[in-house]
Amino acid sequence: MKKIFNILMSIALVAALTGCNFLERPSKTQMNDENYWSSEDNIRLFVNAAYPTYFTGYSNSWSNAWAAGAWHGEFCDDVVCSGQQSNFLQKPVEDNWYRTETSSWLWRTGSAPWNFGWIRKWNLLMERLDMMKEKGNIDEEAYNHWYGVARFFRGYEYYRLVASFGDVPWYDKVVESEDFASQFKPRDSRVLVMTNVKADFEFALANVRENDGENYVNKDVVATIASRAMLFEGTWEKYHKVSGGEVETFLKSAVSFGDHVINKGKYSFDADFRLLFGQTKASSSEIIMFRKYSDEYKVRHAQASYANLSENQTYMANADYIKSFICVDGKTYGESSVADAQSFDIADLVKTRDSRFEATFWDEPVNSASAASPVYCVKFIDRNGPTYRYREKDADGFGQGSYPPQYGSNTNNNGYPCLRYAEVVLNWIEAKAELGTATQADIDKSINAIRNRPLAPEAIAKGVQKTAPLMLTALPNDPARTSSIEANTTGGIVEPLIWEIRRERRMEFFLEQYRVVDIRRWGKLELMQG
Repeated sequence: MKKIFNILMSIALVAALTGCNFLERPSKTQMNDENYWSSEDNIRLFVNAAYPTYFTGYSNSWSNAWAAGAWHGEFCDDVVCSGQQSNFLQKPVEDNWYRTETSSWLWRTGSAPWNFGWIRKWNLLMERLDMMKEKGNIDEEAYNHWYGVARFFRGYEYYRLVASFGDVPWYDKVVESEDFASQFKPRDSRVLVMTNVKADFEFALANVRENDGENYVNKDVVATIASRAMLFEGTWEKYHKVSGGEVETFLKSAVSFGDHVINKGKYSFDADFRLLFGQTKASSSEIIMFRKYSDEYKVRHAQASYANLSENQTYMANADYIKSFICVDGKTYGESSVADAQSFDIADLVKTRDSRFEATFWDEPVNSASAASPVYCVKFIDRNGPTYRYREKDADGFGQGSYPPQYGSNTNNNGYPCLRYAEVVLNWIEAKAELGTATQADIDKSINAIRNRPLAPEAIAKGVQKTAPLMLTALPNDPARTSSIEANTTGGIVEPLIWEIRRERRMEFFLEQYRVVDIRRWGKLELMQG
């Protein structure tokens, strides 16, 4: 035993003298930065952590960060609140946004707080991909794809930061903890940052896979988000008169990214509007990316329970939003010749307005004294869910306010269409209209294609009709467009076609966290004071 001890002591002494430490050998059983970057599967795991942030759906469990506003509503001019609307400023901010990292305006709308952790993640991935390629751990095709994914997410995150804060510092490499000069560098102009974002998206579109598996980033996902970001920047710079702006460049880019998706002919409006939101799996070729939830893995959410008629809705549509709906003859309610178009009885609204009204709101009385509005949103639940509020109890005991778990609090499993073809075509037609190049054929591919969605049998039974096509030669004459309220906003009065495109977005995206971003980029945040 003493002999063994002496041998071990000798080995330790040699190790000390030569600088070797046998205890620092790389682990063969635990992952670290040295051995992690060895396979494409590990890259996918590294990237997967980002999906719940960038493609939220209904969020998870009780969480509602970045989620659709069926639960806690949406900060915008479409809704009324039963109490004081939280985080409302008496005066709209003059530059960009409410500058606080904890503001629910940011984490509720897909924008970003002042945090560059995600930027570091994507820059780190690019550096590690270079290392893997050098070591021969990844082939050329996989390298190009994942490098494209990294640049896509970096561009997406920078778009969110610019949407929140305007000018931000641009980083295209990992900033080390001791590099204080880089950490505290001055902000770069939003024009420079978004020009770099445009380059990131273009690289991603050229290199990511056409299909990397169901609901993973692919070329169409890249093009959809890119069209959103480029439209945002182009219109922001136009209506906020950004010095040194590249309005035309960004708007043309939005058109180009939209062309990528539209010209494929892969997507269409083949399902009724309500069907898009209340299903457990994607059931329409309108859906570009779908977020699934799982009973098996207990990944659920609380959104649909706030559309089951039994639980109160604190935030709901205001009168201005209801009045904005176009009538089935394609005219505003003030100029429409449709019978009962001037009536605001819920049954008349269902029959006289665009079919999305019926698909969005409950059209029977709601026994809820604390509801914020006489209309109750059922957009994010299937047509069966709300009926348990009034039906007789069935053999399983469900009915008269008792409902299956998928319609209850914190146990919903219906999925969410995170990216839809409707957004692509509406981004595309708006960019064309802003450039002055929109034609009737373009409108037919976008707004009129949306209006021609199939109607649900339940809607047809109520007298719901498809809305007449929008015609360039006979645009509605909406007095609200030239009102003093509109004239006094930063964005001012716009042309009739642009006004109608904005109306279409308003009808299409109710409580989907688009509206507040839209009114900001249009220079219309002052509408929140109306």
